[in-house]
This record gives sequence, C-alpha cells and structure tokens, in this order.
Amino acid sequence: MSPFSSESAWLCLAATAVLGGMLLCKSGSPGQLRSQVLCLAGLWGGACLLGLSLLCSVFLLSASCFLLYLSSSDQDLLPVDQKAVLVTGADSGFGHALAKHLDKLGFTVFAGVLDKEGPGAEELRKNCSERLSVLQMDVTKPEQIEDAHSKVTEKIQDKGLWAVVNNAGVLHFPIDAELLPMTFFRKCMAVNFFGAVEVTKAFLPLLRKSKGRLVNVSSMGGVVPFQMLSAYGSTKAAITMFSSILRQELAKWGVKVVTIQPGGFKTNITGSQDSWDKMEKEILDHFSKEIQEDYGQDYVRKQKHMLLAMKDLSNLDLTPVLRDIHHAISARNPSSSYSPGRMTYPFICFAAYSPSSLLDHFMKKHFRPIQMPRALRTAH
Repeated sequence: MSPFSSESAWLCLAATAVLGGMLLCKSGSPGQLRSQVLCLAGLWGGACLLGLSLLCSVFLLSASCFLLYLSSSDQDLLPVDQKAVLVTGADSGFGHALAKHLDKLGFTVFAGVLDKEGPGAEELRKNCSERLSVLQMDVTKPEQIEDAHSKVTEKIQDKGLWAVVNNAGVLHFPIDAELLPMTFFRKCMAVNFFGAVEVTKAFLPLLRKSKGRLVNVSSMGGVVPFQMLSAYGSTKAAITMFSSILRQELAKWGVKVVTIQPGGFKTNITGSQDSWDKMEKEILDHFSKEIQEDYGQDYVRKQKHMLLAMKDLSNLDLTPVLRDIHHAISARNPSSSYSPGRMTYPFICFAAYSPSSLLDHFMKKHFRPIQMPRALRTAH
C-alpha cells in the first residue's frame, strides 16, 4: 500500500507545508531559505516513500524544522545609518548594480572600478547620490588598493567601514585545461583570488574596528565542476575555502564572513566579441604540433558557441543576487553562504554530496563540449 494513502502521511505532509510556509514568511532572505525548505520537503517525501513509522517521520520532520528555525532566527535587518560599504568590480555586472542598489538604500558606497574614466564609472557618478564615491581600484595592483584604502579612511574617519564586498572577477575562454595557456590561469587567479585576498588584508583592520561584514562573491562554479572552465572554477573554489577559513578566524573579532555563490546571471564577465577573438588567437598561437593533430583548430573555434549559449541561458534579472548580498550586509545574523539563482542551491548540494560517478555522468550528459576533438572524431 502506498505511504501516501494513509491519513497520517497526508497530515504530516500538510504539517511540512505549514511549517515551511512559516519559515519562508519569517525569513529576510526568502530565496536562500526557499531552497532549504525544498530540501526539507524532499527529505520528508523520501521518509514517506521509505515507509518509516509515523513516530520516526515526525521526529525527523521536527528536528529538521527546528534546525531550519535556528538558522533563520534573528533575521532582522540592522538600520542603514549611512553605513559605509566598499564594492570592488563596480564597472559593470553585480558590482555596478549593487553599488547603485546600496546607494538608493542610504548606504555610503565606495565603488572600486577598473577604469575610473570608463562608462560604468561615469554612470555611477551621474545617477547616484553624493554618498557614493568612485575609486580607481584595479585589484591586481597593490598601489591602487593602498590608495583606495587611504581615501576610504580619510572619508569615513571615525564612522568606520561596515562591509567589504569582493566582487571583481574575470572569466576565460571556455576550453579544455590542456589547451588553456598559463597566462589565462594566472590572470584568473590574480583577479578572482589574489586580488580579493589583497583587498581583504588591506581593509580588515577597518572591519575589525566596526565588527562588520566581509562578503566574497564566489560562484556555483567553485563547487560544480563545469567542463571548459578549469581556471575560473579553481579560483572560485579557492575564494570559497578562503572565506570558510576566515569565517572561523574572524569570529573572535565579531566580523562575519559570507560567501555568495550565484548561478547563471547575465553580466559582462563573459566579455565581448573582440575579447573572445583575442583569447582564441592566443590559444591557437600556443598550439604544438601534437595538440594540432589531436584537437584541431576548428575544435577551439567551435567552443566560442559556448559563450553565446552561456549568455542566452543566463538570467537577466540580478535582483536575487542583490537581495542576498544586501541581506548578508544588513542582517543581524546572516547566513554563512547564499546561492542566488534558480535551482542553484540544489545543484550545489548535488555536486557536493553525490557519488563522483553519478556527478560525472550527469555533467557529461548535460554539459558536453560543442564538438569532439579531431582525433576522437576520426576514431569514431
């Protein structure tokens, strides 16, 4: 007999729905908790399908809901009070949208940009309040980080710096790690990891003074092993681990460290057609005779379609990311990590906990290369 045919099973499922709804209504960041409630519902459904006794099932449900309640407790947002926030990579994408969003909320915003005279910086100066300051801040250049630190310190004086959002990041041409020149690996690591570390080290004394927030923007690619994105994924995995360690080290100072792991959103990180052509040429220029025979130049050129597919499949609405970063900055007790984006949290859980053989099979089936290398096509 099906476990769902009994009145007790339906009663317990109804209780799950009610408790899940209460948790969602209570949460200040509904996107994050919604994913957790979905996992709770899946856990409860699995218990029913396994035919566990009513007592065991209710105990499992109660324990899970209690843990969720604890994780969602104390979600009240702190007052803005013109708290000062530094955002890196504010030329475009998440950083640009976040700088404008925080400015509208009343924060004092320091927008670090790669090009102070570029269109992104100009738009921030034109459309934001006087509370926002645009800072020239290439995170790969220590002298610019030091200069930005001096300007921030001078402006905030005794008010303190409440939060740093390490958002600056770059993406490389999607291709096998074997074909990716070392310059691509070094650039990704320099911006996505070492840049964030250098900014963090420079501004930590100010965060410790205010007992504020350090928010590092990672990616679901730091957990999910997407083919063709070895350099990018490795740097995001590094910043995720860096954040987890700092979360423990800085707890004694009252500083909360949060990791943001967004799914697929449409930003300028994929670059332009011109940048794609330059990266493609650099890859082809590094071809050895053996690589040429095994892969073929057409294999590289075909992968450009992956960038177009990434753009087409990405979400245009950045609201989930902005909402979660705002919550990480303002919640009295923020979560240690957020995974904005449709199905991002379940996908990360699947990648983290499923057997390697199952994960590899799934990734091979759903994220296969645009074209097989020349030698493999010939063999088949």
